[in-house]
Amino acid sequence: MSRSAHPAGPRHADVLPEGHYSAPPADLNALDPKVWARTVRRDEDGVLTVGGRTVTELAEEYGTPAYILDEADFRDRARAWRTAFGTDADVFYAGKAFLSRAVVRWLDEEGLNLDVCSGGELATALSAGMDPARIAFHGNNKSVEEITRAVEAGVGRIVLDSFQEIARVAHIAQGLGKRQKAQIRITVGVEAHTHEFIATAHEDQKFGIPLAGGQAAEAVRRALTLDGLELIGIHSHIGSQIFDMSGFEVAAHRVVGLLKDIRDEHGVELPEIDLGGGLGIAYTSSDDPREPHEIAKALTEIVTRECEAARLRVPRISVEPGRAIVGPTAFTLYEVGTVKPLDGLRTYVSVDGGMSDNIRTALYDAEYSVALVSRSSDAEPMLTRVVGKHCESGDIVVKDAFLPADLAPGDLIAVPATGAYCRSMASNYNHVLRPPVVAVGDGEARVIVRRETEEDLLRLDVG
Repeated sequence: MSRSAHPAGPRHADVLPEGHYSAPPADLNALDPKVWARTVRRDEDGVLTVGGRTVTELAEEYGTPAYILDEADFRDRARAWRTAFGTDADVFYAGKAFLSRAVVRWLDEEGLNLDVCSGGELATALSAGMDPARIAFHGNNKSVEEITRAVEAGVGRIVLDSFQEIARVAHIAQGLGKRQKAQIRITVGVEAHTHEFIATAHEDQKFGIPLAGGQAAEAVRRALTLDGLELIGIHSHIGSQIFDMSGFEVAAHRVVGLLKDIRDEHGVELPEIDLGGGLGIAYTSSDDPREPHEIAKALTEIVTRECEAARLRVPRISVEPGRAIVGPTAFTLYEVGTVKPLDGLRTYVSVDGGMSDNIRTALYDAEYSVALVSRSSDAEPMLTRVVGKHCESGDIVVKDAFLPADLAPGDLIAVPATGAYCRSMASNYNHVLRPPVVAVGDGEARVIVRRETEEDLLRLDVG
């Protein structure tokens, strides 16, 4: 790796510009286990290792940028969720976080179900051999073709998101001679403490049928009369990247209230409720996520208490962790290209990826950590902004972070906690090629999603 010299950018905290960053860490070589995959370590030379492989080896073999996924960590987290909820509840991995055929096989082997929200996600699940009965199909605007394929395949449930969809799914299922199991997604009016674009339970948004004004109750009335549907429960999802359980408590209270009203009006006790996902992970050291067993205990106690108060049988609970499983298991590996100090401000560190492989910083103002991973350094900390190679001023990967002042072109840096949504939301902006996903474990590495090539791009261009 080259170590070309460059003028030093701002270093000490007492001369830094005002901004939204913490003081420099005491040791830039330290790795906070909250934000890194569980097998990540540094070797005697300070090089990051994961699953027994060094990042320098991985960069040499697979190139950069690349998503590096710790398979053992993924499996451990999936197993922890399954164990925490036990046999009396269902855990549906939210495929939108990151999905591939390898991931589907891991889920199958670890006993998790799968939540999909598009025809493409369903096709991936089926092609990898997932039992359709263990698949839930989501989405606010499922096409006739998607619904037909889901019903024909025999998916375990379809989550109904609108009055039109209630009628549409019932009509398609009846035409196929089937009775499709379904849940109705309701919006319960809970404002989760999260970014407005990922808060999903307030009324003014595209998902679900509002509980307010009796709309959810009317949706239940209609669903119960249709021969093509078997209504098995109510679904609620209040948002994403949530640490505070109080929102789930309010949501459960309102969902159980609806179940009670259904019982009183129709004499039916629906057997299931789905409380969604959205549990947060640690992107930075300041984040403090809960463990699966804590979440399972809290949600079970909330639902049990509410049902006892309403004199209802406790329904089977479903949850949908996606980010909470895959998010912490991967990091994005980049090579530093340009280091540009701006006197009195910060140093801009440009890498060979950017918003095409991680749009979340630009889209949600998301915060990430970053570390020099190809060596150790005793240099002073400098305030940096890690940016990409795209022709866009908003192409920011990490807004404010401290990296060693001797950082130079050719160094490898890594951004942890990028397992969720980064590859799923990746794009070809500026015709940049999407990175591969490399799974590592027990000293072995293999590509589970290959890097795109220029031939891939040109194959779609038929003009």
